[in-house]
Amino acid sequence: MKHDKIIIKGAREHNLKDVNLEIPRDKMVVFTGLSGSGKSSLAFDTIFAEGQRRYIESLSAYARQFLGRLDKPDVDDIEGLSPAISIDQKSHSANPRSTVATITEIYDYLRVLFARAGKPYCPTCGREIKKLTNEEIVDVAIDISDSNKDKKNFVILAPVVRGRKGEYYQMLYDFLNAGFSEVRIDGKYHSLRERVELSRYKVHDIDLVVDRLPSGMNFKDKDNRLRLAEAIESALKYGNAVVTLITDKEISLSAKFTCPHDGFSFPEIEPRLFSFNSPYGACPECHGLGTKDLWSEELCPVCDGKRLRVESLNVLIDDKSIHTVTALSIEDAHAFFSGLKFKATSMNEVAEAPLREIKNRLKFMMDVGLEYLTLDRKAGTLSGGEAQRIRLASQIGSRLVGTLYILDEPTIGLHQRDNAKLIQTLKDLRDLGNTIIVVEHDEDTIRESDYLVDIGPGAGVHGGKVVAQGPMPELVKDMKQNSLTLQYLRGKKFIEVPETRRKVVLPAERGVKVTAKTKLGGGSGTSQEFLKIRGAHANNLKDVDVDIPLRRFTAVTGVSGSGKSSLVYDVLYKAVADKLNHASFKAGGYKQILGLEYITRIINIDQAAIGRTPRSNPATYVGAWTHIRDLFAGTEDARVRGYKPGRFSFNVPGGRCENCEGHGTIAIEMHFLPTVYVTCDVCKGKRFDRETLAVEYKGKNIYDVLQMTIEEAVKFFEDIPWLMDKLTILEEVGLGYLELGQSATTLSGGEAQRIKLSAELGKRDTRRTLYLLDEPTTGLHFADVDQLIKVLQRLVDRGNTIVVIEHNLDVIKTADWVIDLGPEGGARGGTIVAVGAPEEIVRKKASVTGEYLRPLLQ
Repeated sequence: MKHDKIIIKGAREHNLKDVNLEIPRDKMVVFTGLSGSGKSSLAFDTIFAEGQRRYIESLSAYARQFLGRLDKPDVDDIEGLSPAISIDQKSHSANPRSTVATITEIYDYLRVLFARAGKPYCPTCGREIKKLTNEEIVDVAIDISDSNKDKKNFVILAPVVRGRKGEYYQMLYDFLNAGFSEVRIDGKYHSLRERVELSRYKVHDIDLVVDRLPSGMNFKDKDNRLRLAEAIESALKYGNAVVTLITDKEISLSAKFTCPHDGFSFPEIEPRLFSFNSPYGACPECHGLGTKDLWSEELCPVCDGKRLRVESLNVLIDDKSIHTVTALSIEDAHAFFSGLKFKATSMNEVAEAPLREIKNRLKFMMDVGLEYLTLDRKAGTLSGGEAQRIRLASQIGSRLVGTLYILDEPTIGLHQRDNAKLIQTLKDLRDLGNTIIVVEHDEDTIRESDYLVDIGPGAGVHGGKVVAQGPMPELVKDMKQNSLTLQYLRGKKFIEVPETRRKVVLPAERGVKVTAKTKLGGGSGTSQEFLKIRGAHANNLKDVDVDIPLRRFTAVTGVSGSGKSSLVYDVLYKAVADKLNHASFKAGGYKQILGLEYITRIINIDQAAIGRTPRSNPATYVGAWTHIRDLFAGTEDARVRGYKPGRFSFNVPGGRCENCEGHGTIAIEMHFLPTVYVTCDVCKGKRFDRETLAVEYKGKNIYDVLQMTIEEAVKFFEDIPWLMDKLTILEEVGLGYLELGQSATTLSGGEAQRIKLSAELGKRDTRRTLYLLDEPTTGLHFADVDQLIKVLQRLVDRGNTIVVIEHNLDVIKTADWVIDLGPEGGARGGTIVAVGAPEEIVRKKASVTGEYLRPLLQ
């Protein structure tokens, strides 16, 4: 019986409260709800985890030993489940050799195409070279002999070993039996009649001496030419189609590709010649990295960052090397391959299959708004949204049917203009016969879905229930279902446009009367200070000049790839951090930055984890844990026992459980299987020893406090002002559902970013600080975005400057100042198309952002 639904019964993973749910198959389903409500717990930790587990269980025992065994998620049953593929935000690789072209497998097809259809050109003289026949090699050898300036003997060698370890005793003995008498080993000649002893641990080069011809030999004589021809034929046989000729200079000729003018010889032209992951094709100096070493940004002096050996870079198609092609943007590469035609019909037939695959993958990436990326863009420099959309394009190329795809906010990093392309791509994937589940907050994606599942009503312990579900748009019209999300979709709730904005007076406008209602934040009077960037030209920036108003909230906007990150991080952050924080960044290109005297700090509040170990948690990061340990150390019971604050730390010996060293779990290495984490059998997961847990504050021991949510902790410590202040800020940024002791490794990027914001809000004096944020709305519901905006405005009211890279129109409409880049992405971006208050941006015809912002301001 074919299931037309996925039926979930009794899902209890994390905060899910015994969820029962039916969702249609072969549809696009959106899971939404407040941050922390349980969307990911249901989509990834329950549905995907169970689909993955069942797939692995269906494999043979032999295959399972390499894949490991997955635990069953906490769910009674799931019916109608297909094999599941997760495309999440953490899918991109930090491998320095991984690029857009390699992730999408375009590079594999490029290697095949260049090996089959590429023409080799001599790196020395630039002429095209073709394979030489044995007879042509003889003619080249005669020319070399005739030009023998020093009149030396003509030695003909067959290269039999190149750069390999070994004794080679048997091989040398076989050569002697075959009638040869001499070899050259590591540059020295040896008689085969004498015992040749080689170190088995040393790398050797061995050439078989096939013949020695006297200088001045007349090759017009038939016998002499025959002797030369037989010697070359024998050398090619033993030397893997390569012969080395020595007269006054040493030249290698090949029956593969050899330049007849200067003797430059190509290796076999095959796909691995174009691989920078293979010693056969990689630059021998940098081994395919393109830089001097793994940690350096300085280009390799031999390949100039091109990663490949000189032979690889001199095989051309339509006058372009494989490196030149990968340096193109996706859009330009698609245009190049779409117009590529070969003169020979047979060559078009040979190139047809790889060309088709290359063009299909390029088209898929253009469809999801990635046309501005270059094919050689390193994977580690991609945003989470870009990496996810690249994987999505690859999945469409696989043409799978009957699969369950689960995506985590694929619209991240995507301008509103490009949303329609992405949504259409998801629909195409659905129309192939697949089920799409998207965890998403983007309004366009929600409205275009077939079915909506809203989870809530709150976050953490207040969430975990399905509060609304049904087909779109019927659900919006069904007034019986009235969740928080539906209230925003119906327009009953919305993020308001500020009645007043902080005034920004450009230098040229000073003294000009401005009639708009304004509010000055972080200062008094009408003086306006700016951070002035002059001549920024990093990446695709085109020598731009930008004035960033200080003590104001500035949004940097523009289509994907327009140069926002290049301006804010590669230029502004790295240059200012170098000067103020004495960092050692290599800043992007710029002429000068003025106005640094007006700021004292620059802080990059990114989405990186707040700690690298499970011991890091929200309480330790914002400084609350120190106060909590002091409280416990100050109890009467602790004083009697002589316990100091260190006794209540799980990072140092003294009061923690030493069996698990304060982790609460013990990692057991399983060799071929994944590492298994088991609860510590001494402390039972409580992290502290029995004596430490005996000390209580208001009826709770130190472990009980770690298990509290931030919301619970605010009430528990309400009479401790200096502690409650820090915890209240965490609650205000929408993180009340997190546990105080929740491991940093389990937090999302958006949660980590808001914890960092909380830490800054908790500082007494942060005036004159420049804060940089990249898409802080990642993972946030409409209501969470409203809360976040209020937090950012508070920081500005204190006299700080906020610069945020953002596509979310609700954030942009509340900013004091907007810097819009474009007009397009990649090479066609990198210019300032509009600056001003949001009301001014919507009047600029060149601004794509203004076009989408206009309805929100009317």
